[in-house]
Amino acid sequence: MTDTTAFLTHVRAELQGLRDAGLFKGERIITTPQGAQVHTADGRDVINLCANNYLGLSAHPQVIEAAHEALRTHGYGLSSVRFICGTQDIHKTLEQRIARFVGTEDAILYAAAFDANGGLFEPLLGEADAVISDELNHASIIDGIRLCKAQRHRYKHNDMADLEAKLREARAAGARFIMVFTDGVFSMDGTIAQLDVMRKLCDAHGALLAIDECHASGFMGATGRGTHEHRGLLVNGRSKVDIITGTFGKALGGASGGFTAGPKEVIELLRQRSRPYLFSNTLAPMIAGGSIAVLDLLEGSTALRDKLHENTRYFRQAITEAGFDIKPGEHPIVPIMVYDAVKAQALAARLLELGIYVVGFFFPVVPKGQARIRVQLSAAHERAHLEKAVAAFRQAGLELGLVK
Repeated sequence: MTDTTAFLTHVRAELQGLRDAGLFKGERIITTPQGAQVHTADGRDVINLCANNYLGLSAHPQVIEAAHEALRTHGYGLSSVRFICGTQDIHKTLEQRIARFVGTEDAILYAAAFDANGGLFEPLLGEADAVISDELNHASIIDGIRLCKAQRHRYKHNDMADLEAKLREARAAGARFIMVFTDGVFSMDGTIAQLDVMRKLCDAHGALLAIDECHASGFMGATGRGTHEHRGLLVNGRSKVDIITGTFGKALGGASGGFTAGPKEVIELLRQRSRPYLFSNTLAPMIAGGSIAVLDLLEGSTALRDKLHENTRYFRQAITEAGFDIKPGEHPIVPIMVYDAVKAQALAARLLELGIYVVGFFFPVVPKGQARIRVQLSAAHERAHLEKAVAAFRQAGLELGLVK
């Protein structure tokens, strides 16, 4: 029998090192549905400013009812992968609907958005090909690229001159196919990719353009179709981005599951070879049903999207006037920069005492010296929520010497 004592001693030391450095990530327990306000297990009623619930749909009555109906009609789960006996009519309907929503020919569902990126690159790109990735792309993109044998290039974040240099580099090296992949919106900074410029560069160098839309689907662009609509790359309902990955776990209902959308031939090859699709259980029927209801809501009105952006404009101005340094932009992700990990944790803890639920982010989630509170606005927030939050930030910031 293997002696685990030394191993567990090592693990305990690693954990203690995280605690000592102020980098340990604790979990707070909430006892209510997701919303503008939540109740925590320790008895607090707090305003939630750190969920990905951009459109406030995580507990929307129409979405919940659709999920209940799918549970009644299609069961709790499929106990199967898709190609054996795990494909229901509502899965096909959702695939057709999400493809139409983002403007592509077809789409494929995954149990998680992480799997959509994890299962994308290996089936499509081989040793003769190249993939060029933004240096701040999400971990799921990084891991997905690692699983394929294509040549790998990284360009400086949102730097179009460096992207062009990497395109030239890949072409000069004789790459058969080149895929440029970027987050549409970057989760820690709220930076919006320059897809219009990227499309021109990709066309000039014969490259594919692909994006992850996890922090954009449902609310970016005039009708919420995503970053490509925001940047003018959705023309007559058709996407000029080649491949789009995304999630149902954020603005589109907030449950779980992901998708990849693109040309029908690409989607069909993913069905044949994408390992997370082939070897993971089918997306739960209730999530498929609820997600269809989400798309019904979003295709019927831009009201939620419009309110979200109104909330974003107000909060960005108000928190700046309160004395905080924020990353500039227009996205509902608002990084409030603290720079020091321990201070970010202290600010988050004091804000919780004041009734505001936020979380400090620090290395390795963000670069060293870039610790922050990441605020995420929602259409569920009313102006009174945001006014109270700004006042609490001001009070805590003064107490901790973060503002003057």
